[in-house]
Amino acid sequence: MAGSSSFELASSLIVLFLLFQTFLIAEGFAESLSRRSLGIKNEKLSHFHFYWHDIVSGRNPTSVRVVGASANTSPTGFGIISMIDDPMTEGPEMRSKLVGRAQGFYAAASQQEVGLLMAMNFAFMDGKYNGSTITVMGRNTVFSAVREMPVIGGSGLFRFARGYVQAKTHTFNITTGDAVVEYNVYVLHY
Repeated sequence: MAGSSSFELASSLIVLFLLFQTFLIAEGFAESLSRRSLGIKNEKLSHFHFYWHDIVSGRNPTSVRVVGASANTSPTGFGIISMIDDPMTEGPEMRSKLVGRAQGFYAAASQQEVGLLMAMNFAFMDGKYNGSTITVMGRNTVFSAVREMPVIGGSGLFRFARGYVQAKTHTFNITTGDAVVEYNVYVLHY
């Protein structure tokens, strides 16, 4: 009997020691920081307006299908995934000033309508925001007049960003599948 209670006592002490060690390790894993230490200033709201050129045709497409369901008979393209590196320009013409690139993917995620899951970074290449990104991820029902998707983050001058985008089809070529989409981005950032 005495050996059994010594074993239980030793086991209990070992468990308590391990729990205490876990607490100490976990406590060192996270710490509270002040905004000032990260250089975070006052929050501001910015509005960006540009045109997104999704080119699927020709010799130099900016959108390439990477996955498609092998037995896909869906009229919505359900299961198709395309990678994008789409130019973002000031105006709707491709020759207008390039302000960045939309890089990411979209996937046909609906069996009932043409509804895409969009996951992309707006990588700015001009002016004050050069090198900064805004990250968007959301549902895009392509045939709706205006689609809204959330801004879920960003980098550079858009750290801690949040907001939303509104997308509106400017032109769509039914023959080639190429599209120009007008984007209005409303983003809160520091």
